[in-house]
Amino acid sequence: MTSSDDGRQGAIDGRFMREALALGWRQQGLTSPNPSVGSVIVRTVEGAPVVVGLGATQEGGRPHGEPVALAMAGEAARGATMYVSLEPCSHHGRAGPCSDAIIAAGMARVVTGVEDPDPRVAGQGHARMRAAGVTVHTGVLADDAFRMHRGHILRVTLGRPLVTLKLARTADGFAARAAGGRLLITGAAANDQVHLMRVHADAIMVGVGTVLADDPQLTVRLPGLDARSPIRVVLDSTLRLPPDARLVAGASQVPTWVVTTDAAPADREQKLAAAGVVVIRVAAERDGRVSLPAALAALAQRGIARVFSEGGPALAEALAGAGLIDEALMLTGPQALPAGEGGSGLRAIGPALAVALADPAQFRLHETGYWGLDRFEKFERPF
Repeated sequence: MTSSDDGRQGAIDGRFMREALALGWRQQGLTSPNPSVGSVIVRTVEGAPVVVGLGATQEGGRPHGEPVALAMAGEAARGATMYVSLEPCSHHGRAGPCSDAIIAAGMARVVTGVEDPDPRVAGQGHARMRAAGVTVHTGVLADDAFRMHRGHILRVTLGRPLVTLKLARTADGFAARAAGGRLLITGAAANDQVHLMRVHADAIMVGVGTVLADDPQLTVRLPGLDARSPIRVVLDSTLRLPPDARLVAGASQVPTWVVTTDAAPADREQKLAAAGVVVIRVAAERDGRVSLPAALAALAQRGIARVFSEGGPALAEALAGAGLIDEALMLTGPQALPAGEGGSGLRAIGPALAVALADPAQFRLHETGYWGLDRFEKFERPF
């Protein structure tokens, strides 16, 4: 194969891997505890690549994206190429290994984005297919594939979910008034983008202080996407969450979990449980507050791979101090704190978070731009 042929094949591989990633991303937030994997099957017809199968992991995690694409392709899969965002599995669960299904379908070539570090897979899917004579090429759009599957990767390697922090601030750096009244910082375009980020999370996480101050719903309120609201998680060391809070009242429609400590009063747990709230007890820090590492580990054990933290500056500072932020979305509105309140509000970024975001060893600026009049900055922890 000449260098020009290599370049053409590389362009084709990149094109269809992007499509596989897009298919997987569409299902992100629906497939926990399994990763959302996208798959595209392509065969050459009269010298041109033609898509014959498309698939993504289905709601609840089964079936995986590969068998969905194989079912669509049927006999056209024989001798074709499959593009898949994550290494096909090699272990038996509720269904047989995807790598075996690919072999049985007679696929000639498989192109993957990133290896699955799950100990039950960890290169074995690739090896299984190669041993059966399938040509395997991995690492195509590896950064994009890693980014999309980072929640799954962290869950199986570190035992905790990916944490994405969201903070909004006024033009002069405040997240809230010093006292009284909710401060509306961002406009409709930015708010819609935040709701889209909720769609692709397994859980939204806040501290009980946010609930007491704002009584939020923490749901997705976009046309046609209200059913995609993730689990609401409240960190509440002493179970101060009011039984009449909207999160509690709506627990039968959208699950609400409260993470508390072993010392929290049992009678308060009983009231919340009676309303349909799931109460999870974890270890406490020396100051009596919920241990953030223990809380995240408990969420991971329950299948949560992606957490969207909207808990405000106090939770953001605690997460930063513990080194538990993987992505950060900073939104800056065009207006300063209202007249007469300048300098008296709550600063959005505390010292630990400021140091972390400014340190290239901890974070890099991945993307920036505007949603309406609001500036956004997306930071990510280096791979």
